[in-house]
Formats: sequence, C-alpha cells, structure tokens
Amino acid sequence: MKRSAGLLLFRRRDGRTEVLIGHMGGPLFARKDAGAWTVPKGEYGPDEAAWDAARREFREELGVAAPEGEAVALGEVTQAGGKLVTVWAVEAEIDLTAFAPGTFRMEWPPRSGRIQEFPELDRVAWYGLDEARGLLVPAQAAFLDRLARA
Repeated sequence: MKRSAGLLLFRRRDGRTEVLIGHMGGPLFARKDAGAWTVPKGEYGPDEAAWDAARREFREELGVAAPEGEAVALGEVTQAGGKLVTVWAVEAEIDLTAFAPGTFRMEWPPRSGRIQEFPELDRVAWYGLDEARGLLVPAQAAFLDRLARA
C-alpha cells in the first residue's frame, strides 16, 4: 500500500478558518477544478517517519520551508486509489510569492514517446473550509471536518 503524508496550513481571517491547498499540476488536472485540489503531501517509504515526510514534501511541493508551530494530528484517510494519507494541521502564514513548485516527469501525450516535465502543484490558494471541501480530492474533506472539531 502506498503511503503519503502532508501538512494542512490554516489561518483565522475575519472570524473564519481558511486552509492552504494546492491544485494538482500536469495535463490530467489542467481543466479540472472540483476534486483536483489537495493537501500538500507526498509519498514516503518505511524508513522515513510520516511527520518528517510531511515536512519534506511541503518544501518539495511549494518550494517554501514547512512552518514551525504546534502540529494538530488529523489522522488518516484512504483515497479512492487505495493510498493511505496522513495529515497534520499547523496554524501559520506563509509568503506565497515564494511559491516555486517541484516538478515531475511523465510521457505526454500518451504513447507519444515524449517525456515532459510538469509542476506537482500549479497553484496554491487559501480557501474557507466550505469552499475547500468542494475542491479537494473527496477523501481529504475528512481532514477539514477534523480540523473544524479540533
């Protein structure tokens, strides 16, 4: 089973909670909005702690160091494809002008023999919990509910 770990940043603005989520990069998600956003996260192996992976992946996906702060464990969810995702929430502000996403390579168009490079996340933005719920990969909406309760 593939395992992934991530950080969900949150802030309080005008009496509401906002979360920082990212739109998945690459051609498969270019024209999608609902269900094409994610908590900044990434895969890790058995030799790495989930918390360490979450912080490493945050830096890799956003190009910005993971902020310090009290981590609120939001637990795990299993996504539709079977991947187990573990997430922590951290209350923090970050400078989004420094956003410089990591990239991945894939054959595109399919069966063309051409390998192209795409950003892991093509944009990041702050959204209120209800807005984010409609954008996130469906299984990840559980993290918003858990954050609201915490």
